[in-house]
Amino acid sequence: MKKALLPLILISTFGLSACSTISGWFTDDEELEIRILKPIDSQFTPTTLWDTDLGDGIDHYFSRLKPAVAYDMVFAANRQGKVAAYNKETGKEIWTKNYAVYNHEGFTSSITNLWSSGASAKIAGGLAVAYETLFFGTENGDVTALDVHTGEEKWSVTVKGEVLAAPAIDEGVVVINTGSGTMFGLDAESGEQIWSYESDVPPLSLRGIAAPVAANGGAIVGTASGKLAVNILGTGQTAWEQPIGSATGATELDRIVDIDSKPLVAGGVIYVISFDGSLASVELRSGRTIWKREYKSYRRLTQAGNTLFVVDSDSNVYALDARNGIEKWSQSALKKRLLTAAEPIGEYLVSGDKWGFLHFFNQTDGKIVSRVDVGGDDEDESIYSAPVVDGNMLYTQTRDGKLVAIQVP
Repeated sequence: MKKALLPLILISTFGLSACSTISGWFTDDEELEIRILKPIDSQFTPTTLWDTDLGDGIDHYFSRLKPAVAYDMVFAANRQGKVAAYNKETGKEIWTKNYAVYNHEGFTSSITNLWSSGASAKIAGGLAVAYETLFFGTENGDVTALDVHTGEEKWSVTVKGEVLAAPAIDEGVVVINTGSGTMFGLDAESGEQIWSYESDVPPLSLRGIAAPVAANGGAIVGTASGKLAVNILGTGQTAWEQPIGSATGATELDRIVDIDSKPLVAGGVIYVISFDGSLASVELRSGRTIWKREYKSYRRLTQAGNTLFVVDSDSNVYALDARNGIEKWSQSALKKRLLTAAEPIGEYLVSGDKWGFLHFFNQTDGKIVSRVDVGGDDEDESIYSAPVVDGNMLYTQTRDGKLVAIQVP
């Protein structure tokens, strides 16, 4: 009996050994160096309060889907079409809707649909909540509004262009930016189109688009041509446009100047960053440039007090004085790990990465002070969009569809 078990034991041992080293077989030295995390002196241990499976995630597709927190609930969606509300403290599902598309033609369709997940609804860009309503859009141009308490659909309309960014809502207007270069203002109650604004789209641009901001009576957005634009929220009339990036270089690739991240609005000032390497502070009322620095990113800027936080295209993290753009510190220990934007949480910052880790930084000096493995060091469970912070809680979802709630001491 012992002899019979020996080959099985050897096979099992080899299998375990292969699992622990297989990444090295298909990875070059540079990627291994990026992937291996250096030990840190952890100053605190975040606690995972709950997690749940959304059923599907976004797979390998580009997406900025992330949860939204409001009314003591967490709202989340997957690309396939599931939209759900959860109790933010327990993770208990309150309601769920399925927007996947099913074939209802033919005599057997009602039976075959039972074993089908349907065609993807292509939900993308993120969720937004206001007026007790959840808003989201799809790559098909569908924009939908749901009652936050019941999930009941209030309205659904179709706009021209892919909705790749989360909507912005204020003063009864839902602002939708699309990949076609057209931004729409919709009535929050009915979905009726109020206005539209068109911007130029270069021959070559990044896959994503900038999420708009609705604030101070304006619809504020960065464009694929490198401009920052402010439109009157009620009418869509352009108040001003300010070039931020400038197209230079011999090829279309060299000339990409997209503003691909959501502008940051604080104290009458707009902070915006472009892919070509221009970070600017702009006066909201006039469009006057206050200062400009050279940082290249497609991640959203964040702020705490008078400090701006930037995650650049190579995943270096920077802290800058918001008043003059002077750099306070930089952190390059996680370079090339595809970090998300760095979200302030208490006295720390938190950012997710390509292999499903959450990293916590000290806001004062940028030192890495804690780390949480959410995705099991697996690219399929990467954290592709910045966590959502609510007090001392953060909520994040992975590429494979895991929604996680984590508490920070």
